[in-house]
Amino acid sequence: MREAKEFDEEVIQIDRVTRVVKGGRRLRFRATVVVGNHKGRVGIGIGKSTEVQGAIQKAIAQAKKAMISVPIVGQTIPHRIKIKFKSAKLLLMPACPGTGIIAGGPLRKVIDLAGIKDILSKSLGCNNRVTNTQAALVALSQLKDLPWIVKKAPPAPVIAPRPETAAPAKTVTVVKPGSTIAPAKNPSLPRVEVKSSPAPVKTPAPTKTAAPVKTPAPAKAAAPAKTPDKPAK
Repeated sequence: MREAKEFDEEVIQIDRVTRVVKGGRRLRFRATVVVGNHKGRVGIGIGKSTEVQGAIQKAIAQAKKAMISVPIVGQTIPHRIKIKFKSAKLLLMPACPGTGIIAGGPLRKVIDLAGIKDILSKSLGCNNRVTNTQAALVALSQLKDLPWIVKKAPPAPVIAPRPETAAPAKTVTVVKPGSTIAPAKNPSLPRVEVKSSPAPVKTPAPTKTAAPVKTPAPAKAAAPAKTPDKPAK
């Protein structure tokens, strides 16, 4: 069973390049390849060899070394961009969901491998496929994340403890002297008996005896009044 590839490849163009030397002409092949993972990573490479398959393999190896990251908001690009690269002019604009990839030629393959699903684009310059591919990569590399767009991180999964390994919750009960403990509602918890000491009995303080009441002394009888003596005759 074959393993799934991390990157997908698309051949943009294969050219026959002839070089004239002293002994005659030398024929070689030039391959332009785009590599991407449909998740924001894309790159292009150009390889040359005397065989077509060898040129494609060289181009793929070069493209994987020159990968760039493309910022994606939802399924489109974060903002509008217009660039001029050599003789090529490209215009890229974000689009609402459901629009699709409105592009043609090599630009469509680059956008598709980058993972963009909705975009509006227009090629305003030359029709050279290699130049337009390089211009598309330059335009995607100049995209920036907007400061007001905050990427929300997925919430961390909550792992509940297993019922057999979960420790029973400890409960603290305050027992007043002279009170009794009701039986536990959960039969699995151990029953703890607390012996309560009887409350101390307060002895009444001795009452003070009242002071004896002093009886008043008997009043002395008044002396009889002296009668005046009779005058002498």
